[in-house]
Amino acid sequence: MHVPSLIEKKRDGHALTTKEIKFLVEDFTLGDIPDYQMSALGMAIFFRGMTAAETHHLTEAMMRSGRVLKYPDGSPPKIDKHSTGGVGDKVSLVLAPLLACDDVWVPMISGRGLGMTGGTLDKLESIPGFNVNLDEKRALKQLEKIGVFMIGQTDDICPADKKLYSLRDVTGTVPSQPLIVASIMSKKLAENLDRLVLDVKFGSGAFMKTKEEAQQLADAMKEVGESMKVKTAYQLNPMDEPLGRSVGNALEVAECVEILQGSGPPDLVKLILDLAEKVSETPRAKLEKRLEDGTAWKKFISLVYAQDGDATVVEKILDTHTAPIVQPFPASSSGEIKRMDAELIGRASVILGAGRQRANDSIDFAVGFSQIKKIGEKVEEDEPLFMIHARNERSIVNITPLIEKAFEIA
Repeated sequence: MHVPSLIEKKRDGHALTTKEIKFLVEDFTLGDIPDYQMSALGMAIFFRGMTAAETHHLTEAMMRSGRVLKYPDGSPPKIDKHSTGGVGDKVSLVLAPLLACDDVWVPMISGRGLGMTGGTLDKLESIPGFNVNLDEKRALKQLEKIGVFMIGQTDDICPADKKLYSLRDVTGTVPSQPLIVASIMSKKLAENLDRLVLDVKFGSGAFMKTKEEAQQLADAMKEVGESMKVKTAYQLNPMDEPLGRSVGNALEVAECVEILQGSGPPDLVKLILDLAEKVSETPRAKLEKRLEDGTAWKKFISLVYAQDGDATVVEKILDTHTAPIVQPFPASSSGEIKRMDAELIGRASVILGAGRQRANDSIDFAVGFSQIKKIGEKVEEDEPLFMIHARNERSIVNITPLIEKAFEIA
């Protein structure tokens, strides 16, 4: 096939065939199509979009560009969840062990944080020794033993997505809906799932800024999932304030420990149960009980042990990762918190060192924010809006202009 002709075909608004998409993905993965041609195709897709059929075939071709997980015959149903990312979103750390308390397998392949949204792998790695790089044989054994693993994407899972995403990141085509759908769903479908729940965020702290955009994305991902025989559900969730009351890796792990031991922030507990209910056959009341009676906590500890983590420090993770400076950020006036900007809080946490501005940046597990007030809560002048956990005074100076704009009190 002639690659320039295919780029022109998409540029002019025509649909690519299954064969054409398969050829483009396969040859790009092998290195036979240069980056500049795939970048041009990405821009054509950005402006012209793709039909539902094209999006399905692009997702499938990307999924099949590498290894698809295989399981023994007669093994339990495979279930997972994907979040489109948010500030303070630590849902996976509780949801995965909670779902694994059912007679199901939860093969969770997660990502690292980039930009204002934190990554599940970074949070897990704040637990000393936790190994997110299991090979397939060991991961499968772990599923058979405890019903859950939480690992990173290996080089042989969806290599086309890795190559294409790195191009999208530097060519202004990250927001293309068909490319987002194919990127997310190819990785999840490579897990060979039976059921998938999608946590699709919208608002200041989310990739999708409006509910309408989030709805379109959710519908498109569900359509692809169902077309590939995966029972797919979704929930739209606002991200105008951080989820829970903490932002930062070890701080968020500590919050998950609270939930797994029967307490924790109500907004976070509700979302975890909402998502669990969409893919679990267990009644909500029983799922809730598993958080309260220690059942899900025991499963989480089993997971930590299985992946070489030091389970003895999980309950005192904040003793292991303590920031040198912990200080309150006072409210400028008395009143009710009317508005919050999760994006500014997320960006501030990255400046502190809790996230990455570039893919190879290192993470500071100790820094971030805790005890964050929520929209609708009343505060007195000089009462802490949250606690800042920082490595040095300079980083606090750098984030102050952002966090001053992040709260509106009236």
